[in-house]
Amino acid sequence: MAYDFDLYVIGAGSGGVRAARFAAGFGAKVAVAESRYLGGTCVNVGCVPKKLLVYGAHFAEDFEQASGFGWTLDEAQFDWPTLIANKDREINRLNGIYRNLLVNSGVTLHEGHAKIVDPHTVEINGERFTAKNILIATGGWPQIPEIPGHEHAISSNQAFFLKELPKRVLVVGGGYIAVEFAGIFHGLGAQTTLLYRGELFLRGFDGAVRKHLQEELTKRGMDLQFNADIERIDKQADGSLKVTLKDGRQLEADCVFYATGRRPMLDNLGLENTGVKLDKKGFVEVDELYQTAEPSILALGDVIGRVQLTPVALAEGMAVARRLFKPEQYRPVDYKMIPTAVFSLPNIGTVGLTEEEAREAGHEVQVYESRFRPMKLTLTECQERTLMKLVVDAKTDKVVGCHMVGPDAGEIVQGLAIALKAGATKRHFDETIGVHPTAAEEFVTMRTPVAG
Repeated sequence: MAYDFDLYVIGAGSGGVRAARFAAGFGAKVAVAESRYLGGTCVNVGCVPKKLLVYGAHFAEDFEQASGFGWTLDEAQFDWPTLIANKDREINRLNGIYRNLLVNSGVTLHEGHAKIVDPHTVEINGERFTAKNILIATGGWPQIPEIPGHEHAISSNQAFFLKELPKRVLVVGGGYIAVEFAGIFHGLGAQTTLLYRGELFLRGFDGAVRKHLQEELTKRGMDLQFNADIERIDKQADGSLKVTLKDGRQLEADCVFYATGRRPMLDNLGLENTGVKLDKKGFVEVDELYQTAEPSILALGDVIGRVQLTPVALAEGMAVARRLFKPEQYRPVDYKMIPTAVFSLPNIGTVGLTEEEAREAGHEVQVYESRFRPMKLTLTECQERTLMKLVVDAKTDKVVGCHMVGPDAGEIVQGLAIALKAGATKRHFDETIGVHPTAAEEFVTMRTPVAG
């Protein structure tokens, strides 16, 4: 049968756009449907605007530290509407770039909500289109638990568009989004409390990283409350929020921000018209080729719930495009040694196994660790310390994990990720000449294991 398209992609986020562009480049006839904004979560309400806000929050420290270097500044003033307006302008620019990328690649762009009618048919804006393959790349959506008063809380989607900076913010959650936004609000001058129901935030990260960040955020005056959860939220007559915790305590805030997880965005997608199956968490079930239980339908990115990171979705999109339309270039995505950063203040950069994971996997572990006050801070009153850590397999001498908390951690760890991917040993690190004076050189000068 002749189809209207070789590939119909639902969702113009990172993974969907990458798959569509490269499939079109390989000669396929491709369409993309998008109901919200081009670029998906990352560009619009995720990593890009968040990083811009992190940069904004960081200036508070820079101004504070400048006096140690001889600078006298008038009292700095911050204007939230200016930051948000400039952020919006940049995001609009990026939306335009994504539009051009698609159109210039020969992809047909359909703007509206697409629904799958059958395994080879999509309906959008009252029209139906057939496709040999349909790719679901609809991403995720923030979830706010349905406690009494949950309608008074916001998620990351609304946080980027607040009209003014709240004076008192309660951030709920223990993942990287919660930690990052707590840092943003705190850095920009809001009285910030981070509330998490567990013992310590950033579950799954290296234990030393988690503890070090806790110490640094406490030093900065952020209120961290662990083993705490919200029972209800009540709006007061003056517009403020009274928050009752499960232990009976009450807190007051002007904004309650939830970052307690994301769900796959499958609303009104028409999956019931197909054989597509979901896993127990509600994500689309796929095999190693991103194939669903319905042979003509594929899925990738956040909607499959594997590694929910933009560069991973990009890699998955490339893999799908190659496998379908350029099989001689196909390479499976390698999910090992994925570097990642948390843009907390200070930043976290990490790649490979945590110390805990390495021990659990049966490695005979050697740990190299360094904590120091960065050179930049020696002329200031700031007592922030940087953490660097290497996890080494003692038998093979391979570096199996690399972790950092400190300025530019993400920038530094990206380069180290290449070394770990290539199988670098501790001896390789030791024999590499450091760049002096930098913080990064500490990774090649750690000589004595702190634990075995």
